[in-house]
Amino acid sequence: MTTPGDELLFLALGGSGEIGMNVNLYGCRGKWLMVDLGLTFADPWYPGIDLVLPDLEFIEERQQDLVGIVLTHGHEDHIGAIPYLADELKVPLYATPFTAGLIREKLEAEGLTGQLKVKTIPRDGGIDLSPFNVRFVALSHSIPEGNGVLIDTPHGKIFHTGDWKIDEKPVLGTTTGDEAMQLIGDEGVRALVCDSTNAFQDSVSGTEEGVHDGLLKAVESAEGRVLVTTFASNAARLETLGKIATETGRTLCVAGRSLDRIIRVAQSTGYLMDFPETVRFDEAMDIPKRNLMIIATGGQGEPRAALGRIARGEHQLKLAAGDTVIFSSKQIPGNELAIGRIMNQLSDMGVTMITEKQHHVHVSGHPGRPELKQMYDWIRPDILVPVHGEMRHMREQAKLGLEHGIPHAVVQRNGDVIRLAPGDPKKVDEVRTGRLILDGDVILPADGLTINQRRKLGHQGVIAVALPIDANDELAGEVEVRALGLPVEADAEDFVADLADAAAKNWQSGIKEEKAREKVRLAVRRAANLWTGKKPIVEVMLVAVD
Repeated sequence: MTTPGDELLFLALGGSGEIGMNVNLYGCRGKWLMVDLGLTFADPWYPGIDLVLPDLEFIEERQQDLVGIVLTHGHEDHIGAIPYLADELKVPLYATPFTAGLIREKLEAEGLTGQLKVKTIPRDGGIDLSPFNVRFVALSHSIPEGNGVLIDTPHGKIFHTGDWKIDEKPVLGTTTGDEAMQLIGDEGVRALVCDSTNAFQDSVSGTEEGVHDGLLKAVESAEGRVLVTTFASNAARLETLGKIATETGRTLCVAGRSLDRIIRVAQSTGYLMDFPETVRFDEAMDIPKRNLMIIATGGQGEPRAALGRIARGEHQLKLAAGDTVIFSSKQIPGNELAIGRIMNQLSDMGVTMITEKQHHVHVSGHPGRPELKQMYDWIRPDILVPVHGEMRHMREQAKLGLEHGIPHAVVQRNGDVIRLAPGDPKKVDEVRTGRLILDGDVILPADGLTINQRRKLGHQGVIAVALPIDANDELAGEVEVRALGLPVEADAEDFVADLADAAAKNWQSGIKEEKAREKVRLAVRRAANLWTGKKPIVEVMLVAVD
């Protein structure tokens, strides 16, 4: 399958079977439309890596058929890959004002200003990207200007929700309106492509306004400095925290470049206009403890974020016994160990910690089961396509939708090509998908030679062997061995001597150099394995001597 025919196709290149890295394609009459271009954050399986990107090989090979990229909102898992990958696609980006502002800042930070066309679309505005007609639909979320997109095609309408929730009293942005959503359903919707994150949650996610009282009580009861950590992109939470700082008479300090960026873009697009003035780090430390409130990044345990550096005592901002840290965010699965490490460091200081388990200090930005059912009642689609979730989340949402009366539900994964129309939905093809890693300034395959070597280095260690070889191809001196990361600390001298002896005994002159080096490499690795039980990487170098 190379080009969509007179049909409507759906293909996820990321975000289906995982939470993060959302990239979705719709195909019709020879053209493709992309919705979102996000990334995810690396876990320990990718040593030395912070960011993981989707592999866009499929659409890069067909970029002449791509009509544009539509961005639902400004979270990193929906726009984060743009600075690294979008330039290869040679198409405009379409977003509402706040999201467009975030994208422009990201491009400027990467030195890409002017290289990509970022077109700002008004809230509830639309664009004609034939054969797709796209309209942004305002939905509540934890970041300003969360949008669903209504995609009209020759084979019917798609409603792609992006991330959303029902919030009757949003602190920022608009409600997910009954009337507007009902009208979309009245028009007839072929497929609902829907957020699955909280498919197991039996309750509604709750309103942002409702979290105000819990946070206020937690801050009011604190005696010393208060630090609140939350997702930087949660501008509604920043609005709430700004109000609480004012209500409790605390001066506000913000720590984290991503927080600075969100506040700057929000204010430039008409949000956070009443956010209090903030003070510099050095000024903050001169303010009486009872009068200071800090908002900081790092609630997911990121070691280089502000909270991680504060917990290690490596930041200008300091905490001590009697101070309070409020985690106004949910633990993302996989981050438990990193968060626990920071919590232990804070506990060792005598810092009090408050999470959503003790107080009502966080609400999710994704729909629980009652909200999903409400969306089904509004939209009344022929087909439900769960996305934005691990496989268990997507299967659970598919089950919920079928039980609620939706005729069809399609559980797909990255790479599955699903024909949504004409006829009943079905998988018609499968394409290669994958992951890329950003290693410094270089983009590499996530399971390529570099990262596999790095994993092996981390697990097995490395040995470097240098053999002095004369003009007659004979060993001409002592073999040098350097071993790194091997468990021989108490016996390192004997270990190195044994490996050097193994190398010397197995050097064979008069044969091809490649074969001779391999014989030495295997001998050294065998000797290391006898000592340690490990199979380290062994590098053999030949040094020419006179």
